[in-house]
Amino acid sequence: MRRYGKNPDEDDVRVRPNRKGNRPRTNIRPKHEDAADGMVLTVDRGRLTCLVDGRAVVAMKARELGRKAAVVGDTVSLVGDLSGDKDTLARVVRIGERTSVLRRTADDDDPFERVVVANADQLAIVTALADPEPRPRLIDRCLVAAYDGGLSPLLVLTKSDLAGPEGLLDLYGALDIPYVVTSREELEDGDAAADRVREFLNDKVTAFVGHSGVGKTTLVNALVPPDRRRTTGHVNAVTGRGRHTTTSALALPLPDERGWVIDTPGVRSFGLHHVDPSRVILAFPDLVPGTEECPRACSHDEPDCALDAWVEEGKADPARLYSLRRLLATRERREGD
Repeated sequence: MRRYGKNPDEDDVRVRPNRKGNRPRTNIRPKHEDAADGMVLTVDRGRLTCLVDGRAVVAMKARELGRKAAVVGDTVSLVGDLSGDKDTLARVVRIGERTSVLRRTADDDDPFERVVVANADQLAIVTALADPEPRPRLIDRCLVAAYDGGLSPLLVLTKSDLAGPEGLLDLYGALDIPYVVTSREELEDGDAAADRVREFLNDKVTAFVGHSGVGKTTLVNALVPPDRRRTTGHVNAVTGRGRHTTTSALALPLPDERGWVIDTPGVRSFGLHHVDPSRVILAFPDLVPGTEECPRACSHDEPDCALDAWVEEGKADPARLYSLRRLLATRERREGD
């Protein structure tokens, strides 16, 4: 070990050799004040396709962002080649603050949280009324994720030519969720169904989620311009399961740029390990005042919960409390239970 005298000078300081020319290290990050703003349209194997001034620009994440990842819907700042020409590559140097997030985990025991979509205004939960059969537990989980992430839910019920929507709508009536019903014939033969759905989508960013085989991508294709349509699959007549034709989330514009739809891969499970149950109550503003007398850390489904008295006094609809507790219970059980 080298020891210095009482008055060391520059000659006593060792400089570690640097193969790149002894360039001093710094923690100062470039500001990239000339960076252009864009929106992430899709992410594929580390490459991000972003919309920048009307052009699709392929980019990669800058090293200074560390482990922070951009997802579809994110607003980002880019530098480098922004021409959008073939074989060019820009860099994403900043990720904007998110106004909402759709998150899920692989299952309820998985602590790894995955952000699927950022900055969406609403979540369209697509469910077939038959072939495959509706899965209310999966719908409940999607609703919890929407409320937790700051998205407004929308129910889109498909294949009404095979079964009626009344039973499913009765199950969610107390939640006052907007809904639209479509049939296969409408989607195949005309624009009537697509026009009804668009009324809920105009001037918004809407993420579409649904179980495989419910007709989600078929519906998305009916909503967007023909040159933006995606490949669709079929439902197995024996198992009732669809083939995953959408393997990554993709943002697509509505006609006349009236909004965006984000098609996400079909899901078979929707883990809620990341959800704080205390945030779900915020989706029930008529029940929130009744929680003021609840014991600390109340789960809102226990003997001392003040919501029972709140409802008994006629200050809220009992069906609303039932719906809240049903949604909270999805945090503790799987869709098939």
